[in-house]
Amino acid sequence: MPDPSVLTTEETQLYVVAVAAIIFREGKILAMRRAPTKDAGAGLWETLSGRVPLGEEPLESVKREIQEECGLAVSIEERPFTVYQAFRKDIPMIVIVYRAHYLSGEVLPSDEHDAFDWLTPGEFAERSTLTKLAETVFEAAKVESKG
Repeated sequence: MPDPSVLTTEETQLYVVAVAAIIFREGKILAMRRAPTKDAGAGLWETLSGRVPLGEEPLESVKREIQEECGLAVSIEERPFTVYQAFRKDIPMIVIVYRAHYLSGEVLPSDEHDAFDWLTPGEFAERSTLTKLAETVFEAAKVESKG
């Protein structure tokens, strides 16, 4: 087995795998601001997200992240909406994005976030520096509006 501390070899490049959830409610999406105590992305506006630990399927990871980070009851589309490459600090990531729909509950942020808001895709793009995620939110909203 290769040394996990090595990110690049001649044969392959290793990636962190992450999931993200775009949660829709009445035409808006749930945006969360990373707490200032977080080492990566403090103050960053994002959707709910997290790493996929070894042995956990991505769909289970996104369900767990939603419960841990906001506590809402949602319905999640089982098929990922899209997948893209990104970086966390200087580490390459594969991000698997799911669409979800609000069912009930109040947002109860974990200590990972210090604020939240329900935003239109345009408002999200204005607040977030995550360009690829903002583009994905726009694309997911187009599908949402077609119902």
